Amino acid sequence: LQLVEGDLNQHHLSVEALRLFYGLLSFLDQDWRGGSVPGRLPNIERGREDAYHRLIHDYFSGPNSTYPDSKFRRRFRMRRQLFERLVNTLEAEDNYFKQRPDALGRLGASPLQKVTAALRLLAYGGCADNLDEWIRLGESTIQECLQRFVKAVVRIFGDEYLRAPTEEDVMRLLNENAQRGFPGCLGSIDCWHWEWKNCPSAWAAQYKGKKGKGCVAEMCCGRDLWIWHLFCGNPGSLNDINILHRSPLLRQVYNGTIPEVEFEVNGKLYSCPYWLADGIYPEMSIFVTGFAVPSNPIDKNFTYWQESIRKDIERAFGVLQARWGILTKSGRVWTREFLDQIL
Repeated sequence: LQLVEGDLNQHHLSVEALRLFYGLLSFLDQDWRGGSVPGRLPNIERGREDAYHRLIHDYFSGPNSTYPDSKFRRRFRMRRQLFERLVNTLEAEDNYFKQRPDALGRLGASPLQKVTAALRLLAYGGCADNLDEWIRLGESTIQECLQRFVKAVVRIFGDEYLRAPTEEDVMRLLNENAQRGFPGCLGSIDCWHWEWKNCPSAWAAQYKGKKGKGCVAEMCCGRDLWIWHLFCGNPGSLNDINILHRSPLLRQVYNGTIPEVEFEVNGKLYSCPYWLADGIYPEMSIFVTGFAVPSNPIDKNFTYWQESIRKDIERAFGVLQARWGILTKSGRVWTREFLDQIL
């Protein structure tokens, strides 16, 4: 009987310990920035209504707007029609971007202000506090707008734009590269390093490489700079070969799920496509690299054309960083998943 009572007491203690543990987890997951807490400073009256009307007058008043379409495209990185479609879609699909009243009946920030704040952070890559004086939103609110924006865009538009190539896309890529002298080529492949400033100290050794702490992304693109393959979130300590071993692209090749093509080179028939890569990639039939030390005119000519066409992926990296300034600066977010969603 004493043994049974001891077992019951031990079981009761273990249940109480689990309840206490889950209570502590829920306590730590609370958002300490939200809500009214005694002792906190009062909210700043920023006048966001005036900022909204000024934003409408500057960019969305039609012919009477202060700034022309050229200024809008340069500052928002897209045409005004595309921006309005984006705002309307987010407002219809995500409740966060709907303008709602607070507990006192005052309307919150408009969808136009929230999307503008997120796009300005992506376009210029500055800190959220720099937008406070213009868009009239708090730093924490602007950071939340960015996080909700990237999640909503991936969720809503991912099936249409973040997808694998279809059969028509594959044929188009093959025809474009065949006209440039590389039949059977699906594009160029390379890796890009993004420095992570706020990398957790516990992960510093894992994410630190030759270029500092950061994440590495593997990409493939064609002549039109459409990045149809993206494998991001890899630690910065890995090189291109280590990332290739993890890549879903190589897994598709091994599993035989990659699109089959037929092309002929020097009288020999091939059925597997390939990618143009630099010298670090292994000597495999799916990767075509140039000669490190070409010894004859034929090798020199081949290396020249291979390097010139392989620059498609380098141009894609350059266009991404020129268009979105946040990629030129160190990542200031605290989670790796948020970095992946931004990219």
